[in-house]
Amino acid sequence: MNESKNTSNQNPKPEFKRPDNKFKPDMNRNKVVIAVLIIVTVLIIIQFFLFPEIIIKKLTYSEFYNIVSTNRETGKIVSCELVENQIRGKFHSGTYFQVNVPPGDLELIPILRENVPDFTVNPPQVFWRNILYSILPVLFLIGFFYFFLYRGAQQGGGRILSFGKSRARQLTPDRERITFNDVAGVDEAKEELQEVIEFLKDPHKFQKLGGKIPKGVLLMGPPGSGKTLLAKAVAGEAEVPFFSISGSDFVEMFVGVGASRVRDLFEKGKKSAKSSGKGSIIFIDELDAVGRQRFAGIGGGHDEREQTLNALLVEMDGFDTQVGVILIGATNRPDVLDPALLRPGRFDRQIVVDRPDIKGREGILRVHVRNVKLDDSVDLVKIARQTSGFSGADLANLVNEAALLGARLGKESVMQEDLEASIEKVMAGPERKSRIISKKEKEIVAYHESGHSLISLLLKSRDPLHKVSIIPRGRSALGYTLQMPLEDRYLIKEREILDKITILLAGRAAEEIIFKEVTTGAHNDLEVATEYAQRMVCDFGMSEKLGNMTFGKRDKEVFLGRDLFTERDYSEKTAILIDEERKRIVDQCKKKARDLLFENEDKLRKLATTLLERETLDGEEVREIVGIPREEDPEAESGENKKNQSDAKKE
Repeated sequence: MNESKNTSNQNPKPEFKRPDNKFKPDMNRNKVVIAVLIIVTVLIIIQFFLFPEIIIKKLTYSEFYNIVSTNRETGKIVSCELVENQIRGKFHSGTYFQVNVPPGDLELIPILRENVPDFTVNPPQVFWRNILYSILPVLFLIGFFYFFLYRGAQQGGGRILSFGKSRARQLTPDRERITFNDVAGVDEAKEELQEVIEFLKDPHKFQKLGGKIPKGVLLMGPPGSGKTLLAKAVAGEAEVPFFSISGSDFVEMFVGVGASRVRDLFEKGKKSAKSSGKGSIIFIDELDAVGRQRFAGIGGGHDEREQTLNALLVEMDGFDTQVGVILIGATNRPDVLDPALLRPGRFDRQIVVDRPDIKGREGILRVHVRNVKLDDSVDLVKIARQTSGFSGADLANLVNEAALLGARLGKESVMQEDLEASIEKVMAGPERKSRIISKKEKEIVAYHESGHSLISLLLKSRDPLHKVSIIPRGRSALGYTLQMPLEDRYLIKEREILDKITILLAGRAAEEIIFKEVTTGAHNDLEVATEYAQRMVCDFGMSEKLGNMTFGKRDKEVFLGRDLFTERDYSEKTAILIDEERKRIVDQCKKKARDLLFENEDKLRKLATTLLERETLDGEEVREIVGIPREEDPEAESGENKKNQSDAKKE
């Protein structure tokens, strides 16, 4: 107790800092505005009470002419004055009048001179009008420049003066720190970037032996693989200023602005590197927006983007690496980048950040579930197996969807079924239970999906059946059959591709057997099956007639997986053979699926009937219904045993 008391007595008194003066200009401005409003209000009150409104009667020219003609006898008009084409005057009753007269009326002035005792002609008062017209534009320009330049500069925006300045956002280490502990599934990329971190922490370690750190590091990978997060982690680990900007922020409609912003960005990086004493990192996301290959004869040139790229090339090759400025770029289109940007001396270290494997997915899931309350029954290894091909962003979305689903159902923690339901939602879209489907169409969908499921079990597919459902999902899916791989695979056998095509065509085969007609429900199945057959013949050399050759050069987006166009490099005769081989493969697989379903029609009907009743079945339930036990894949089993033995040795 005494120790605690002494400690409290030694605590320094809180220091009260003087209030910040940055709000004083705003307070003074408010006082001026209030004073002006008070003065205007007082003037309006004085005008209303002390100077009552004068009523002026407007006369037509004919009325005025008749009154003036008889004014010598009546004396109705006391006085009047002529100013340009307007006459203003006063009646004997005290009221005022006004009338517009036509120009050049030679008879009017003699009549006024004879009949009105007090008649004057005055010139127009244009002095104040001229002053107003000459001063008003100047005042407007002064107000314009004050509002957009001076006031904008006070607020830190800079407005027009900062048009050519960089729009990069600086993330200092004390503001938002992300480390490699927040990044998982990219161990190889971490190892490559570790050297960059060591250089930023201790540059003399490399410089004393004459070594130089790469000036630029290019992160290449599909969308959502964690390129931006990895760059932030590098800055967090090295504890240096981090500038982040998108490639599109350089390009403007005015030529030269992008180049100016590039130069300003590198100047900021140099200053921050010198002030921090360790270095700084400049990160350009979506680098292909500014680093696209310069004019190559197709589609025309783009002066602004090319000038911006030229400035970037000069800065990368010109700024001194001794100050510790390192440029990190990220793109999912490395195929369109200019070769000058990729040469040694610029982006001379290129790191592929690909989709994670099963271990990487497990690590990413563990990172994203840190702040999620999980049930003890959750098996993240199983979830990692079921999410083959998912990127880091997909896995983050999966965990978030599971947490939202659990909260919606009023659960205390996220369960395994919540995560599995989220996988289906991410892959196939949300359930659409509100969609009304007729009984006949629902029956067709049930037999269609039962055909897929039954054939996948009969063929003993490497990708086990996970779930089959006739609940609509997404935009157009009326039902779905979900197969989940047990492991990541990078090679696929010819037999396995043929089995995939057979499973895809089993839905239409089931419709033909049961209903003796086909529907449009197999549209997507036919599209995917045709693509498999096309690639077997043209890409994989799996045709006996055409041999071990490839046909058609495809210009494909490397990480986006889309074909831009296909160059035909074969004859018409070969094209006919390709069509025949594709048709042969599809027809053979369709016949195989039909024959298997004929032999097991009783199982097909039993499965479809149960599916109509329960709407959703998992893989084990389907196996029990059709009486096909699970058989472990010897290849997968041996691989799993090796993995378990390896893990046991590590422990």
